[in-house]
Amino acid sequence: MGQIFNTILYEPLFNALIFIYNVLPWKDLGVAIIILTFLIKLLLFYPSLKGLRSQKSLQDVQPKLEEIKKQYKDNKEEMGRQIMKFYKENKVNPFSSCLPMLIQLPILWALFQVFFGGLNTDPKTGFLITEQLNHLYEGLRSIYSTTAINYTFLGVVNLAASKNIALAVITGAVQFLQAKMLQTKRGAVKVPGAKDENMAAALNKQMLYFFPIITVVFGYQFPAGVTLYWLSSTAFTWIQQLIFLKEKNKNNPQVLTSAKKA
Repeated sequence: MGQIFNTILYEPLFNALIFIYNVLPWKDLGVAIIILTFLIKLLLFYPSLKGLRSQKSLQDVQPKLEEIKKQYKDNKEEMGRQIMKFYKENKVNPFSSCLPMLIQLPILWALFQVFFGGLNTDPKTGFLITEQLNHLYEGLRSIYSTTAINYTFLGVVNLAASKNIALAVITGAVQFLQAKMLQTKRGAVKVPGAKDENMAAALNKQMLYFFPIITVVFGYQFPAGVTLYWLSSTAFTWIQQLIFLKEKNKNNPQVLTSAKKA
């Protein structure tokens, strides 16, 4: 299974990264990481856009769903029927955001492996170690068995070193902005059961800040090359969301219909 993963995903992505690095006139690995991340995001544009649309649709209908849950809180069976009816009337599939993510996960994991473990070099020579050279295709292998790789990004950032606090903080900030953009603003609900909704809203707010903090912590511990990939991926997702939300507002989205009472 590991060999299949290497052949289908890991090695093509690893070779793509080294190829991009090789053709860059100034041989900047950081720029190669950003370009490869962009190309993968471009390849996954439509699956991720579909997932984004589904995620936003689910967020938009949450207030209506909570109204249904409060209305039928004493009749769980009827609540289930009304929720399914609401999904059908408004053409919302609660599971539609999962499939695009499942499609992307193997590719994203392979990319993470490339940036995290694929660029191991001999500290004395700067050459890729034998294990990694074996993953390169013949043309690139013949070059980088005797050529060192420059791990400096823009002449400043050592991508092989960890504990880059500036890069980690920037990545966390972009993660926060990307998550904040998709949050749905909701007013207070002055009906029985609002306590549960307020607790859920408080939890969502905590998670909004929790994930960026985790991003900073892990980004600080990871090699800077991995953190740069994380930053690039999040930034491209943020840009995609900006485009999506701009188009969504321009097209005046259809007002969702309320579920009818039984």
